[in-house]
Amino acid sequence: MQRRGLLAGIAALATGGCAKVADSGTGQALLGAAETWHMNAQRFLAGRNALATEFTRADISPFFRGNGTTAIDTPEYAAAKAAEFADWRLTVTGLVAHPLTLSMENIRRLPQRTQITRHDCVEGWSAIGEWTGPQLATILRGATLLPSARFIVFRCADTLGGAPYYESIDLVDAFHPQTIIAHMLNGAPLPERNGAPLRLRVERQLGYKHAKYLTGLEIVSDLSGIHGGHGGYWEDRGYHWYAGA
Repeated sequence: MQRRGLLAGIAALATGGCAKVADSGTGQALLGAAETWHMNAQRFLAGRNALATEFTRADISPFFRGNGTTAIDTPEYAAAKAAEFADWRLTVTGLVAHPLTLSMENIRRLPQRTQITRHDCVEGWSAIGEWTGPQLATILRGATLLPSARFIVFRCADTLGGAPYYESIDLVDAFHPQTIIAHMLNGAPLPERNGAPLRLRVERQLGYKHAKYLTGLEIVSDLSGIHGGHGGYWEDRGYHWYAGA
């Protein structure tokens, strides 16, 4: 716990307090090198499929707070929520042989993984929750990735500051056994503040990578042409693309 907390603090420092350093060419090079070292160290020293710590039900936090967007103020989302997300769809597009459109029922019928893990926010708080959903790998295998596929871009229903929220991970994290598309938290459907009806759980990375309110997965070979070109809403604003915890 202390190590993850320390890493969250380092990430917060790198994305907040060191903004002046990061704005310089030298600072950007140093932070980029540190990010690459961090990713390689986690994957090659701990193992590409090493699991994040899983806890018991006794460890579950009494309240799992939300962060970033905690409510979506659009008529479309309000109508979907009123209908208990019966018509919500998750699309899988881009570099796949078989594009998919999955209903919530489709997602619930896939093999499910339940895991009790700790969420570490870049702001310094943590919470433990039980997440349930199909492994992302199951969905990607159903769509069949093309050889040029390198990244999964997560499209979301929310916006921050008028800009669409989005995130991305590479294929190593996409096929990690703990990377799931969660639709339940602590045995109940996801609350709105935690990303109802679908969110990403990528357990070896910090909280801002866990995109909420998922509407689509886009498989791409390159991130440079998407929004700000850095692979995510926060990454476009200076956060590290790889946020290992």
